[in-house]
Amino acid sequence: MEAEVSLPAKEEVDPELLQLPDPPRGERRSTLVLLAIAAVASAAMALSLTRDAAYALRATSATDLGDLGTAPSSTFVSNSYVEGHGRLGGAGQIRYERPFEGDSYRIAPVAGRPDVWVEFRVPAGAESNRFVPKTDFSGRLVRFADAGLRHRGLRSAIADRTGQRVPPDAYLLVDGQAPDGARAFAMLWLMFVAFALWNVATIVRLVRKVK
Repeated sequence: MEAEVSLPAKEEVDPELLQLPDPPRGERRSTLVLLAIAAVASAAMALSLTRDAAYALRATSATDLGDLGTAPSSTFVSNSYVEGHGRLGGAGQIRYERPFEGDSYRIAPVAGRPDVWVEFRVPAGAESNRFVPKTDFSGRLVRFADAGLRHRGLRSAIADRTGQRVPPDAYLLVDGQAPDGARAFAMLWLMFVAFALWNVATIVRLVRKVK
């Protein structure tokens, strides 16, 4: 005698489930677009801060370049911590300020050398016609093209205000900027990288098909 096999009853679809609205695909698409924009923007910011973050990892001992007016450019290493001395030229020198800072800044070429410029800070209240720039400097040596967000547009500002053209391969020595003082840029770089990765991971989770 053959045993009877009972087939499972066919599951019925709950009519209330059928009445539920479809998932909001428009809102989901907007969320994906916003996440993608945030990921791209964060990646772009991290890329722009890469050199600043790398400088924060440099050795804290400065390389002595000697006289900046005669030091061969072949010894210059962009994005390095250096020290040197030299007299600054008056032609091409400009003064500017930054938001939320009481001190002002000046930038000037080394005398007789248009391919090496120095930016130095002037304490608040010290600006006057009798102000004499110092001649010993130590800080970050970087090409103008790689100077970062804080110095973006500086070359064109010099040309507009003084008529002096900064060579494309010119170097900028940012006086007073030691590697340990650039750690904030490294933290910002890490934050933007983490935010970009988080947005990408969220996008992957949203578009992945549920099994």
